[in-house]
Amino acid sequence: MPRELLLLRHGKSDWSTPVDDVDRPLKKRGRRGARRIGVWLAKQGKVPERILTSPALRAKATAELCAEAMGLAPAVVEVEEDLYAAGPEALARVVARCPDVTSRLMVVGHNPGLEDFLTWLLPEPPPVPEDGKLLPTAALARVELDGAWASLGQGAGRLVELVTPRQLS
Repeated sequence: MPRELLLLRHGKSDWSTPVDDVDRPLKKRGRRGARRIGVWLAKQGKVPERILTSPALRAKATAELCAEAMGLAPAVVEVEEDLYAAGPEALARVVARCPDVTSRLMVVGHNPGLEDFLTWLLPEPPPVPEDGKLLPTAALARVELDGAWASLGQGAGRLVELVTPRQLS
């Protein structure tokens, strides 16, 4: 059964107050971007069954706002401690633990880990936009995978599309 992995980078964070990195909130633009991606996913019929998020405040808020915009209950968002500051291998281990009954999974996290993971998943590196940001804030990558989550391997994915809130009306 084909599976779909949705990689969502957290929305634009607010640096106006000095807080620990894990406690940094979203800016208004970040909240708007998260909602916009959620609405778009719902309209496309691409709503995930599970959402895993980093424990960082900005990632949790992104996941919750996106889920709400898709019409999902808050309980679908699960905090996964291992997603904070995770590299490709750590992200792969988290995804590999997903139950096989899940056909579409969303992971909300941070760069550079998400960009590195996306590149790790694909047989060929994806084209990088002129600004050098493969996954800017609140960007979503849709990746198709064959086989069980537990068999996830390097180069096993197919990039379906990259979407940013700015591309959406």
